[in-house]
Amino acid sequence: MDKILVTGGLGFIGSHTVVELQNEGYEVVIVDNLSNSSIDVLEGITSITGKKPLFEKLDLKDKEPVEDFFKKHNNIKGVIHFAASKAVGESVQEPLLYYENNISTLVYILKELKKLPSASFIFSSSCTVYGQADELPITENAPVKLAESPYGNTKQIGEEIIRDTCKVIPTIKAIALRYFNPVGSHESAKIGELPIGVPQNLVPFITQTAIGIREQLSVFGNDYPTPDGTCIRDYIHVVDLAKAHVIALKRLLENKHKSNYETFNLGTGKGSSVLEVIHSFEKVSGEKLNYKIVGRREGDVISAYADTKKANDELGWKSELTLDDAMRSAWKWEQVVRGK
Repeated sequence: MDKILVTGGLGFIGSHTVVELQNEGYEVVIVDNLSNSSIDVLEGITSITGKKPLFEKLDLKDKEPVEDFFKKHNNIKGVIHFAASKAVGESVQEPLLYYENNISTLVYILKELKKLPSASFIFSSSCTVYGQADELPITENAPVKLAESPYGNTKQIGEEIIRDTCKVIPTIKAIALRYFNPVGSHESAKIGELPIGVPQNLVPFITQTAIGIREQLSVFGNDYPTPDGTCIRDYIHVVDLAKAHVIALKRLLENKHKSNYETFNLGTGKGSSVLEVIHSFEKVSGEKLNYKIVGRREGDVISAYADTKKANDELGWKSELTLDDAMRSAWKWEQVVRGK
């Protein structure tokens, strides 16, 4: 089968995608600098699939090692690019870190793909490209607005770079997957979300609070114009999301794409508020969560959930797992990680 490079392949979404790729028989090589992941994830992937993917520790910001990597692996057919810094709040505080890490790495990879006879490229994009959308649910035709955060801006710029590249280099074909809020973990509880340091995302903060690592969960604002006053997001199970990456990759490898650059929303099509996520967790875990309403957080949009019709119709993909499924699996993973 084709050799596929997965950058950031030991991260949360990356590791689940590697599992799905290997389940489909692809040969996978992972590149990760382990800045927000653990080498132990490799064993989890191997345990689930029965096959150990190739792995190289590499910082994609270093141009020459990237060139050397592609000389060594000159038979790569496709790249799924996850490697990036991804926290909205942190990006507001550290914009230069985000621009360097998320933009330069993308450019260096595309420069190497330009040298290949052909290459299929899947970009890990985000619903943050839409900013605060005028209409909900959000379709792929929604205007890309001024980003609410440097993180969101790096995804907008990333998409522009890929689109411009595909216009002039016909041997590169690409799909940007704009996903909403990935949550949950693999049902085996052998891989899952494992942030280093204080979690930047809601669900790991919930599970770490429930298990006693964090004293209290902060809910940022309850005065938004939503039914319960808290922000609304489209929470998609990471396994559903991982499967969509494999389907999108096949679309390119089998030349079923309609243009050299395409975009697809990936979500459930349903919005859930922060309080609804908390209540879902409490229901499936039986744990009472210690949370407190605090002030709004800079960079947060009010509400975002996907119109998934394009992905449903053209990719033949749709989400199957529920928010309760995701919260149940996330709690199981947290308990395994902490030895509970």
